[in-house]
Amino acid sequence: MTILSGSARCSLAAMALGLVATTSPVQAQDLKAGPWRSLFDGKSLNGWIPKIAKHPVGENYQQTFIVENGAIRVSYAGYKTMDGQFGHLFYKAPFKAYRLRLTYRFLTDGALPDTPAWARSNSGVMFHSQSPESMTVNQSFPVSVEYQLLGKDGDGRRATAAVCTPGVTITIDGQKVKEHCTPSANAPTIPNGTWVKAELEVRPNGEVFEKIDGVVVHHYAEITLDPEDTVADGAKPYIMARGAQRVTEGYIALQSEGHPIEFKDIEIQELTAR
Repeated sequence: MTILSGSARCSLAAMALGLVATTSPVQAQDLKAGPWRSLFDGKSLNGWIPKIAKHPVGENYQQTFIVENGAIRVSYAGYKTMDGQFGHLFYKAPFKAYRLRLTYRFLTDGALPDTPAWARSNSGVMFHSQSPESMTVNQSFPVSVEYQLLGKDGDGRRATAAVCTPGVTITIDGQKVKEHCTPSANAPTIPNGTWVKAELEVRPNGEVFEKIDGVVVHHYAEITLDPEDTVADGAKPYIMARGAQRVTEGYIALQSEGHPIEFKDIEIQELTAR
């Protein structure tokens, strides 16, 4: 998804840093956690549904998503051009409140020449998403929240673990965020080829925490459908039929956005309030 300008990035990063430092999260004993269970068997795409722009739901166009060496890989080996064919691999069932953990790495080569500059070393985990069946054929991004994963691109700082909001809005420190993507102030810049541990905690009260290698790098809340959204192209009828309502559950999806990436050790632990 699109990255912010430098000035907007700095101001929002400062806000995010203050939030991480000052917010008092719900204590662990307020939550009841179920057992960890795997969403990926390490051998196949059983339980996962592809939806790639310009193609019908269920079609794994040119084997975009493959399993290799115990990981789900986004591969463009069969593509001639990207041609706006952004994709997502959805887990088959929706979830409400949970901890999701996985390991990912961007590959060092295999990107397509027409991949947009902002999409280089760029992917994500979408959550609280609409179902793949409810997406239009040409829709590039589902209505969802994106835990954006970024690799190094150039010599400057490019922290992973931003948050992007196709079709929705969120609040940070009680304030509605108007920008589409908000970077993390304290997440690291990670070279491509490096395995990274990412964790997402979605609490029953609507709070969301993103972690990288065990460290909280983002905290936000109040996921709400956005009738004024212009990013989730083709999703306007879906949003307008529901209005600006709170989103409290949805699907999890792994993104193919133009740069090869691998995901493994994908596990979930469902949460309930005591």
